[in-house]
Amino acid sequence: MRTRTSASVAAVAGVLALPLALTACSAFGVGDDDEGGAVTLTFQSLAYQDTTIAATQDIVDAWNEANPDVQVELVQGSWDNVHDQLVTQFQGGTAPDVIHDESADIMGFAEQGYLADLEPYLSEDTKSAVSEDIWGTVTASDGAIVAAPTLLQSYVVFANTDAFADAGVEIPTGASLTWDDFQALASQLGGDGGFGVGWGLQQPTATVMNLSLGFDGTYFDGDQITVGENELAVPERIHAMAYEDASLDPVSLTQSGSDVLPGFFDGKYAMYVAGNYIAQQITESAPEGFNWAVLPPLAGTAGATQAANPQTMSVAAESEHVEESAAFIDFFMQAEHQAALAQGDWLIPSSTPARELVAEQTAGENGWDAILASGEGLSAAPFQSVVNYPQWKDQYATPALQQYFANEITLEELQTQLTDGWNELG
Repeated sequence: MRTRTSASVAAVAGVLALPLALTACSAFGVGDDDEGGAVTLTFQSLAYQDTTIAATQDIVDAWNEANPDVQVELVQGSWDNVHDQLVTQFQGGTAPDVIHDESADIMGFAEQGYLADLEPYLSEDTKSAVSEDIWGTVTASDGAIVAAPTLLQSYVVFANTDAFADAGVEIPTGASLTWDDFQALASQLGGDGGFGVGWGLQQPTATVMNLSLGFDGTYFDGDQITVGENELAVPERIHAMAYEDASLDPVSLTQSGSDVLPGFFDGKYAMYVAGNYIAQQITESAPEGFNWAVLPPLAGTAGATQAANPQTMSVAAESEHVEESAAFIDFFMQAEHQAALAQGDWLIPSSTPARELVAEQTAGENGWDAILASGEGLSAAPFQSVVNYPQWKDQYATPALQQYFANEITLEELQTQLTDGWNELG
């Protein structure tokens, strides 16, 4: 779901004094028994926000206090290189017992037999708290549940409410915001040297794939790719806003979300599209007096649907303590734990009780009401179960979309590159 990268990642990664170099190889995959007979499980966490690192440590500490015979040791990983790191660990037999990742990345490992089936071990409370759609994102082709889904991201529209007021444009309300209305708003709010929208799409594939579900754009049926009208609806609309009606800053499409955010603060953009977690940066970094809101979730012809790509907790199949590792994951999934992690990372809990707890604890302030509402339209997408998706995304989809958003290729050429790239992998 979310592999954010920024200059802060490296700095925060050092907060936990658990560098990989200080953990013996035996700590991975085999869940050591220490001299007193206790089992030691390694948990490779990708948390990097200070608040989320602290919340993760609190959960581990609570588990360790309650379970003296099964101790969990935190090991710090990074979103930047988790896929390559796991490839090396699985192939070398050094994978951690408990693995933090995201569903779009782990399903390839699952199909290769590297992840244990958690279904026999997770409690009914954990299973019933999460919708079948979300469980579908972590269910392998043989029916095995290869991970527990934890936190989710949606793509939302942030609004500078003063810019709306200055333009005499009302803030949209309701259950959703159609793409047609979104584009009309962008045109109304642009002009005088500014743009209606800034959208950092330097790494565009995840955004396009997720939002395409709102137009029934599925891209994959098993191992077969289809890039048709539905799949191209989102990139085509973004391109039109940038190069036809000039309501979206085309330069922003080449930048990261963090690079575009100052323009939102400065009034260059009345609206800003990004992952919902950016609400944290807005809350912490916006200039004094900056007024903002989160608009209703974007809806295409199929509604306000986006792909659910949750963060996940898995167990290495080679672990000698699968049952104990799964018990820790079940503990990790408790509503109060997920609510704390969600608020630390400004993400959406996968479980209904945890979402309700976040709503209660935040009272819906700082955009939380709209952010949580956007989570209601998240569902499994076909691309998440395609083994070669990560390779296709990196080698073909991302470069092709970058060229299209830079106005260097046509829509038809984009379609060809996406299709031919996949077929080359086959």
